[in-house]
Amino acid sequence: MTHVLDRLLRPKTIAVLGAGWARNVIEQCQKMGFKGPVWPVHPTKTEIGGLKAYPSLADLPEPPDATFIGVNRMATVEVVEELRRMGAGGAICFASGWTEAGEPGLQAKLVAAAGEMPILGPNCYGVINNLDGALLWPDQHGGVPVQKGVALVSQSSNIVINMGMQQRGLPVAYVACLGNAAVVGLAELTGALLDDPRVTAVGLYIEGIDDAPAFAALAEKARAMGKGVVAIKSGKTELSRTAAASHTASLAGGGAASSAFLRQIGVAEVNTPSELIETLKIFHMHGPQIGTRICSLSCSGGEAGLVADLAAPYGIDFPPVPQVTHERLFAVLGEIPTISNPLDYHTFIWGDGPKTTEVFSAMLDAYDAGIYIIDSPRPDRCDPSGYQPAFDAITTAQKVTGKIAFPVASMAENLGEARVQAMMEDGICALLGLETALAAIKAAQTPAGVVGWRPVAALPPRETRMLTEAEGKALLAKAGVAVPKAVTGPTLASLDVAGLTPPFALKGLGFAHKTEAGAVRLGLSTLDGQAEMKGATGYLVEEMVTGTVGEILLGLRRDPVYGVTLTLGMGGVTAEVLADTVTLVLPCTQAQVLEAAQRLRLWPLLDGYRGRPKADMAAVAEIAVRLGQLMLADESLEEIEINPVLVRQQGAVAVDALIRRV
Repeated sequence: MTHVLDRLLRPKTIAVLGAGWARNVIEQCQKMGFKGPVWPVHPTKTEIGGLKAYPSLADLPEPPDATFIGVNRMATVEVVEELRRMGAGGAICFASGWTEAGEPGLQAKLVAAAGEMPILGPNCYGVINNLDGALLWPDQHGGVPVQKGVALVSQSSNIVINMGMQQRGLPVAYVACLGNAAVVGLAELTGALLDDPRVTAVGLYIEGIDDAPAFAALAEKARAMGKGVVAIKSGKTELSRTAAASHTASLAGGGAASSAFLRQIGVAEVNTPSELIETLKIFHMHGPQIGTRICSLSCSGGEAGLVADLAAPYGIDFPPVPQVTHERLFAVLGEIPTISNPLDYHTFIWGDGPKTTEVFSAMLDAYDAGIYIIDSPRPDRCDPSGYQPAFDAITTAQKVTGKIAFPVASMAENLGEARVQAMMEDGICALLGLETALAAIKAAQTPAGVVGWRPVAALPPRETRMLTEAEGKALLAKAGVAVPKAVTGPTLASLDVAGLTPPFALKGLGFAHKTEAGAVRLGLSTLDGQAEMKGATGYLVEEMVTGTVGEILLGLRRDPVYGVTLTLGMGGVTAEVLADTVTLVLPCTQAQVLEAAQRLRLWPLLDGYRGRPKADMAAVAEIAVRLGQLMLADESLEEIEINPVLVRQQGAVAVDALIRRV
C-alpha cells in the first residue's frame, strides 16, 4: 500500500498525547517557531506546556495533520484507530514493546488499526522538520531552521539522534525515524522526503531492507532528481543466512550481498556516521556524483605523503600533473618544489594572495576536484588571519575553474563549524578529518545504477536436497557449461573408463567437501588397485583438465532480501583462506562480471602478471551468466557452486559442482 505522507511530514496542525512526552514535543515546536496550532490531548489535565489541553481526540477543532502518540502500547492501538476514523493525516507511535519484544500479534493489531493512515513506528522517536518548524520529537536535538538541506533517515533512533547533533556545518532539513516500520517502510518514507524540493540529498542508517526492488526504484528516482543517497548498512559482521555446506555461504555472508546491492543501484556506502555526514555535505553542494580525477595540494611534504598513504586503501588515484599544468606551476614555484600530484607547494607563496591563487587554480584546472589540506589555528589561543589568503585562493580557484575545491582539515576540530558554514555560503564544501574526507570523496564517486535494473523477488526459506556431483554436472552440461568427460558407477568395479583419456580424477560421491573427506584422488593413469572410499554413495571418474592458468570459484545462492547473489573469487581448496571474492546481485551481464572480477586482489595473477599466461576470464563470465539464467529460470534451485572452475588461456571447465534444490 502506498501512503500519502504530506500531512504527516509537513503538518499545519499537530496533536500530542501523553503528558510528559507531549510537553517535550510542545517545547520543541515552540523553540523552532512552528506557526500552526499544537493541541495537547489528555483526559484529566486542562493545560500542558502552557497550552489548552483537550479531553479527547473527538474534542479537537479538526482532525490533526500529524499526531505524536506518547501513551502506552495498548492505548496506542486504540488511539491509532480513532485517528484513522476521524481522518487524521498520520501519527508517530512512540511506545516500544511490539514485534521487537516478541509481540508480533499486537503489532499486527496496530497495522490493522492504521488502515490507510500512515504511521511511523512503533518504537519510533519521530520526525523533525527544520524547514517548517514542525517537530513530532520528544527530546532535545541539534537542528536549526533551514531553507534547504539534507534528510537523515534511520531505523535506529539513537543513531540519528547522534547524527542530528553534528557540528560539521551540514544543513539538515529533516530527521526521521522508522522504528519497526510496521506501516511505512524505508523506501516509502525516503521517497516522500526526496519529493520535497527543499531536500538536497538523503543519508540513511539501515538495519534491514524490507523491499529490495522498491529500494532500487527509490535510488533510481533520487538520481533522476539529481539527489545523492548515502547509507550505512549495519550487520556486516553477521552472516545474512545460516551457513550452508558450500564455501559461498561463508564467503558471501554478512555485508557482501548488501554492499553489492547498494553499489549496483548507485547508493554510496560508508562505514561511520562521520563519513555519512561528510558525504552528505558533498552531495548537498555538488550533487550525487563527482569525478574520479583528484589532485591534492598542501604546503608540507609530510601532508602530501599522508594524503597519498591514506588515499590508497580507498582506491583514490592521483593522476600525474599534465605538462601544461607543470609549466604554469613552475612559473610560480620555481625549481625547489617537486611538481607532482599530490603537490607540496612549500611555503614560498604563503600569504601571497595572487601567487597562491594561481597555484591553486592551475592545479585544480587539470582535475575534477582538488583536496586542499588546511588546518586553521585555534582562534581562542592563536591568530588565524594569516590563513585567510589561502582560504580565499581556494574559493577563487573553484570559481574560475568550475571544478570542485575541497578544503580539508587533517584533524576534524581544526576548522570549526562557523567557518565551514561560511564557506558553504560561498559555494565551498569544507571537509573535516583527512581520512573521513577521503572516505567521503570516494563514496561521492559512486556511479549511478543501471536504469531499470531491479533484483529478482526473494523466495521464502524452504527445505532442499543436495544433488550428487554427477547429477549436478549433468545439469550444468544441459545449461551449456563445459564439464569434464566422465563416467559414474555405484562401485569402483563398475566404472568403465575405456572411453576416457588419462590422467583421471577419481571422486567419491555423497560429500559436500570431498577434499576434506579424502574423497578425491588425482593424476591416476588407471583405476587398478584403488581402494573403496569410506562413506561414498557412488563414484565419479573424470578426465583431468590440463593447461590450467587459474582456479575460480563461482557461487550462486538465494538471498532472503536481494533475490539471488553471485559470488566470484579465487577458488580451490584455499578459497576460504584467501577470501578474495566479489559479489553481485542478479541479474547481471558478462561485462558486469568481468568488471567485478577486476576488483579481486589477486586479479593480476589472472591477467598476465610478470609474463604469466592470461586466463580466459571472458569464458568464466559467460559461465556465470549461464548459471544466473539457470537460477532465474528454475525457482527450485537454491544454490549452485562450482569450485573450482579451471580456467585455461582459452576456455574454462567446471570440475566440481555443489547444487542444492527443492
